[in-house]
Amino acid sequence: MFAYYLELGLRSLRRNPALTALMVMAIGFGVAASMTTYSVFRAVSGNPIPDKSAQLFTPLVDNWGPQQNNQGEPPDALDYVDAIALMRAHEAKRQTLLYQVQMSVMPGGNRDLPLSANGYAVYGDFFPMFEVPFQYGSGWSEQDDKARSADVVISGELNQKLFGGIDSVGRTVNFSGHDYRVVGVTRPWNPKPRFFDLFNTSGFKDASDFYMPFTRAQDLQMYSNGGNSCRGSLTFTSWEDYRQSNCVWITAWVELNNAAAVTRYRHFLESYAADQQKAGRFAWAPNVRLRDVMQWLDFRQVVPPESRISLLVALGFFVICLVNTIGLLLAKFMRRAGEIGVRRALGASRREIYTQYLIEAGTVGLAGGVLGLLLTAIGVAGVGVLFPPQIAKLAHLDVSLVGLTLLVAIIATVLAAFYPAWRAAHVQPAWQLKSN
Repeated sequence: MFAYYLELGLRSLRRNPALTALMVMAIGFGVAASMTTYSVFRAVSGNPIPDKSAQLFTPLVDNWGPQQNNQGEPPDALDYVDAIALMRAHEAKRQTLLYQVQMSVMPGGNRDLPLSANGYAVYGDFFPMFEVPFQYGSGWSEQDDKARSADVVISGELNQKLFGGIDSVGRTVNFSGHDYRVVGVTRPWNPKPRFFDLFNTSGFKDASDFYMPFTRAQDLQMYSNGGNSCRGSLTFTSWEDYRQSNCVWITAWVELNNAAAVTRYRHFLESYAADQQKAGRFAWAPNVRLRDVMQWLDFRQVVPPESRISLLVALGFFVICLVNTIGLLLAKFMRRAGEIGVRRALGASRREIYTQYLIEAGTVGLAGGVLGLLLTAIGVAGVGVLFPPQIAKLAHLDVSLVGLTLLVAIIATVLAAFYPAWRAAHVQPAWQLKSN
């Protein structure tokens, strides 16, 4: 019966090409607008590390006080004093500090001009904490951190530029006049959004070129190439003055595997801030925060407001298209009231009428979905008109979006057809036969 009803539906669509075209266009444009904006919203609002997002936390300590902080919230990063104190306490299973650095690197055996490379100074725990994938080698050890080793992990892209993509573990590379030993080469890895460094970025930057030991960067007195925020009138005459100031420029992350560990670490933060108050360094009550990945993304409002607004507007447009489709389907179905009356008089049940017209609506939805798919592809290619380039390039048409587009179009059209089908199924055979 399904094949028979499908054939009837296709015949009906061919009998009224203008009406059919209007319905297909309404569904197509509505679903295309929704799926185009959804592709952007999906890219910027997803969980960047779903396996561990509930186990990774960023701790914050208020070193500015209520007169200078942001409406009671601690600054979004740590100063050097607090960051090192948290590391030395080692109250977490794994922990790392990080900040952005920039260096120059000489490619091709000194045959070309130097390249500018952007990376991070981190601790060895960074790699297992954030599940960084490796093509060759691995990260460095805790002993290497303590020894302030001149190790470096480079990206696969940088490895291609420097060594032609071969296994370069153990090779030496010169960054800004200092030699480093390559201990690992990463596979393509650039979480979107870049949750671990929202202090320095909007969360949507190109992949990093390298990672070096935090302790090594400190020995070389490498200033942050990213965010740096201070309070008051400060004058730095030395590297040590900068590190002892209230300037925040370091992000900390800890791995806590269960609720008990989270509670213990929060108590540790509060105790640490209380000790700083007793020592006279803080003149205010302890003010600390401990947020996991998703809480941190929400607090920093990583999802651009324009993506939310665009999605809501597109969904509203889709609803309007569906309302118009309901009217067109109702006009189409009720125009065949005489045919329905005859079928009912010959013994067709209301269930069969429902089935016939819902299948017909499904064919409209499928045609609208195909049109919507073409328009979605065009829309995804042109989202740069509405969104910044670093966000627009995240939107792409993949298999999941293709399937979702077709599914939404069909289901929405079938749902829109329920009222017209109900009206058709309740046509009184006697009235239609008498009028005819």
